[in-house]
Order: sequence, then C-alpha cells, then structure tokens
Amino acid sequence: MRNTQPPRTPIWRAIGNALRQDISEGRYAPGDKLPTEAALADRFGVNRHTVRHALSDLVEQGLVRTRRGAGAFVAAMPTDYPIGERVRFRENLLAAGRTPEKRLLLIEERAATLGEAKALNVAEGEVICAYHGISLADGQPVAVFESLFPASRLPGIANALSENHGVTAALTQIGVADYIRVSTRLTAVSATATQALHLQVREGDPLLRSTGVNLDTDAQPVEYGRTFFAGDRITLTLES
Repeated sequence: MRNTQPPRTPIWRAIGNALRQDISEGRYAPGDKLPTEAALADRFGVNRHTVRHALSDLVEQGLVRTRRGAGAFVAAMPTDYPIGERVRFRENLLAAGRTPEKRLLLIEERAATLGEAKALNVAEGEVICAYHGISLADGQPVAVFESLFPASRLPGIANALSENHGVTAALTQIGVADYIRVSTRLTAVSATATQALHLQVREGDPLLRSTGVNLDTDAQPVEYGRTFFAGDRITLTLES
C-alpha cells in the first residue's frame, strides 16, 4: 500500500523555523544575542549538535551571524556610510540613526614609507603620527583603521588624538578648522587574523578597504587614512 503521509520536517529545520519566527515577531532584534546552544537545546529538547545545525542554516540565510567565543547574534542591517568630500565618521553614524564610538588601539610616531610620504606630501622617512583604532556602531565593531598625519605640519596632533579619539575634534583642537576628502580608493580584501579579532569575524571574511587623503583649506594633506570595513555591516555610498 502506498504511503500518502507527508514527509516529516527535520528537527533542525523546525528549530530554525521557530527561531526565524521569533526574529520576525521581534522577540530578538537585530544585534541581539540568541540564547546559548545549551539553552536552545533545553528549550527544544534536543542535543547541541542539532541546534548547531539549525544555527548554521540561519547563518547561511544571512539571518544570524556567529562570533567566535561570543555566540550567535541576529544579523543587523548594514549601516549606510556616505563617502564624498566631507567624510565624517561621527556625523555619518548619527545620520544613520546609530551611536558612533571609536576605540583607541595605538598612537605612535614613526618614519613615513615612500607611499605614505607621497600621500602626505612629505619626505620619505619624515616623522608621521599613526593613529590605530576600531570604529563601532551601537557598540558593534564595523571597521578597523589607521590614520596617518604629518607630525611637523601638525604639531600636537598625537596629544589631541589621545584626548579626543576623533579625527575632526583633534584637528580642530590644533587649529585645522576644516578639511575635505580629495581621493578615495575602494578595494575588496580578506580579513587578516588581527583584523578578524578586532571585528569579531572569521579570518578570511570579506572586508572593504577604503584609502583616502584629506586636505585642509590651504590644499595641504592633513590625513592619509586606511579603513577596513566589515563587508556585511557597512554599505558605502559614493556622493558626487
């Protein structure tokens, strides 16, 4: 006799469907951390391997993202980030309805390489100030960056960056009233181990590298920046 019963839904898929419904109904908002695998296993009465299978499927669908050692999170909508003559991290994030934050990693003075010297219009080997940090939106890391400044042209820049943790505020403090972006280059790259650690992604995940030069009102370079954006958290838009 022919079996007319419909095929049974795999348990892992049923768990995924239940979590998807929780997300769609707002039980978990974008950026929220999901319960641990152990907690989900208790909720659905299954082993952790079955829960892991369900979460992996949600990750493939783009609904959930995992962070090594941190757990599983509802994927947040990417933040729109305009790039034009006036690129300002704080203003861009506030305009997108996000809370901006910068986390300082290192401020150092070192010799400029040939490429850096050319971008900053200084001699190769001249002392520059390098500012390394992490940019965050609503507490989530969205980019790692290195901003370079000509030390002789901008005396006091290292102290100003230490006090402000923001480029615009630091430049204003030392007398640079305004600046504009004159060039931007975008390149797709893979996350290194250290970038992955800071951005809470996997090594090899796609990043978008933005390289740009900012000039002051006298058309002198005041910053040469390299920023590595997490590809799934930022949408870069070019403004004319």
